[in-house]
Amino acid sequence: MPVALSPLTPPGTAVTAVRSALFALFFYGLTVPFVLAALLAAPLGWRAIAAVATGWSRLHRLLARWLLGQRIVIEGTLPEEPRLVICKHESMFETIDSLCLLRRPAIAAKRELLQIPFWGRVARTYGLIAVERAGGAATLRRIRADAQAAFSAGRPVLLYPEGTRVAHGERPRLKAGFAGLYALLDCPVVPIAVDSGRLSPRNSFLKRAGTITYRIGAPIPPGLPRAEAERRVHAAINALNPPERAD
Repeated sequence: MPVALSPLTPPGTAVTAVRSALFALFFYGLTVPFVLAALLAAPLGWRAIAAVATGWSRLHRLLARWLLGQRIVIEGTLPEEPRLVICKHESMFETIDSLCLLRRPAIAAKRELLQIPFWGRVARTYGLIAVERAGGAATLRRIRADAQAAFSAGRPVLLYPEGTRVAHGERPRLKAGFAGLYALLDCPVVPIAVDSGRLSPRNSFLKRAGTITYRIGAPIPPGLPRAEAERRVHAAINALNPPERAD
């Protein structure tokens, strides 16, 4: 029997709602055994947890493709060498998908995340790099050591420089964390634009079918003045946004 739509319901909303509900049911239901597996793998070290996390990310990508109808297109080439990767942040999509987009990335995030019971232990073992805004010299040394350990293990360091998810089309200024890591690590930066917010908007249960694009920008060399590095990164990660309108 066809689903009856009210006069105010846009065409396709019912199908989108059903797809989104099925995705939530399968993804969150199947996430539970992955969380348990990660807790059990924690004593074995970061490689064991990374294997579990990569499997979870691949499950997410598979369900997004076949239940939500979301395809992925990657424009450009990710470098094989470990780099500081800076990514646009529009949706939970890239937060999870980055674990199979990149090779076991070490993720720079707020220190508060490490204080979450159980998950914090897994995150520390995996290699999450805790960033503190008010950290002193000892904190900077720890961040540098954590990042260098990731690079030595062949892992990129990933940062979402806007600090939180933003709606597609928004271009907020970069948080101070990018400039700090850029100066601290003194390595090339790979910027990535993504338009996931068009299909999986922040704070929305509904997720639409379509194509999500990653655009890999040209590497940005180390040693640039802060304003120039921020300008280049800001332009690159917003490359998939609609053009800015002139005033």
